[in-house]
Amino acid sequence: MKVSHIQPDALNFKVTIEIAAADYAEPLKKRLNEYKRKADIKGFRKGMAPMQLIQRMYGDQALYESVNGLVGESLDKFIQDQKVRVLGEPMPAEDQPQNSWKAGENFTFHFDIAQTPELKFEVGKEDKIPYYDINITAAEKKAAKEDLLQQYGSLQEGKKAGENDYIVADIANEGHKAEGVYVSISHVDEAARGAFIGKKAGDKFEINVNEAFTNETDRAAMLKVQKEQLAGLNPMFTFTVVNVKTFVAAEENQETYDKIFGEGKVTTPEQFEEKVTERIKASHEQEANYRFGADVRKFFVEKAALELPEDFLKRWLIYANEGKFTAEQVEKEFPGFLEDFKWQLVRGYLMQKFGLKVTKEDLQAAAESFVAYQYAMYGMGNVPENIIKSSAENVLQDQNQLRRLEEQCEDNITIAKVREEVTLQTKKISQDKFRELK
Repeated sequence: MKVSHIQPDALNFKVTIEIAAADYAEPLKKRLNEYKRKADIKGFRKGMAPMQLIQRMYGDQALYESVNGLVGESLDKFIQDQKVRVLGEPMPAEDQPQNSWKAGENFTFHFDIAQTPELKFEVGKEDKIPYYDINITAAEKKAAKEDLLQQYGSLQEGKKAGENDYIVADIANEGHKAEGVYVSISHVDEAARGAFIGKKAGDKFEINVNEAFTNETDRAAMLKVQKEQLAGLNPMFTFTVVNVKTFVAAEENQETYDKIFGEGKVTTPEQFEEKVTERIKASHEQEANYRFGADVRKFFVEKAALELPEDFLKRWLIYANEGKFTAEQVEKEFPGFLEDFKWQLVRGYLMQKFGLKVTKEDLQAAAESFVAYQYAMYGMGNVPENIIKSSAENVLQDQNQLRRLEEQCEDNITIAKVREEVTLQTKKISQDKFRELK
């Protein structure tokens, strides 16, 4: 068995493995004897079939397994001996010769192996990364209070329909009618919205529902039919307005305070403003921390000055995904993948440098936070703790979700540690200017 290689550059190896018949003779004999021992062939006692029959039935498979076993051992030894920091996995080279796969023949295999660059950089106070302190303006507090009051408002009787109002209407044509239909004017197609604005109880007007409600699912629900029935309906309908509903913001009073914050927790307009300010500040900090994380990634990826074997990576993405992606798709998505991959390498280096590890407690907390967020998206903000924990356990059983949470935790603990080590250049900035940052 002979293993040789050439190294075109610091990150790529071209490995040739030559296996002679004598190299695999003993492994092949052992595999055939194993097949013979296990063979349960009609007409013979188990393990007593003649070797000639075993060779005819299992010879090709045993040869393949024996040779590939030696190839795998050779690759592993080469990687260990050369101390290769393997990127992805070894791939058959594009110039791989065709082997005959006949017992007694010699075999030659060509492999491409790539390695990650060796990282070595320091992290300290000389590293300066911006951290943005977003100003809270009086206008922002006023808008936030109005949004909260609007959120806890209610539908009330209105006179004339405005852009953000609803109408309740009976709709009909010669073949179909639906009564008491709620129409959100903001959801009407913009080109047809003017026909609804300004309408009041008792008004009648005709509209093409296909043009006004382009979403078929919404249109079917409004007409109270199955989606499959839409094509058979005349789209011209007469709308008779029964009444107008307008969404009125909640009044700023104790009842509203209790609904928003819990009973008795806010009792004065000053306390209301303080709570609103706290919420805005928390939101700003979340935005600033997200931006800081992005800046940390960019800063240290640039500092690491990583050079990667891009041609190998592109081939490996296609090879490893077994035809799920075309070369054109990989080429299109490659810049984004490359940046993410560089950060993964840098993050791994930083975690090793500072001895960082993701704990079970980190994963549990991340899963619970994810579950709570999911419930909140459906308007369920006060889910009992035992339900959160149970749902989080289910999330952690999903391998895809688990890996996503692991990466999230790795990002969080790495960026938190970097924050302790570097110099933060705190910059005051308006929210508008912050959102203009690239």
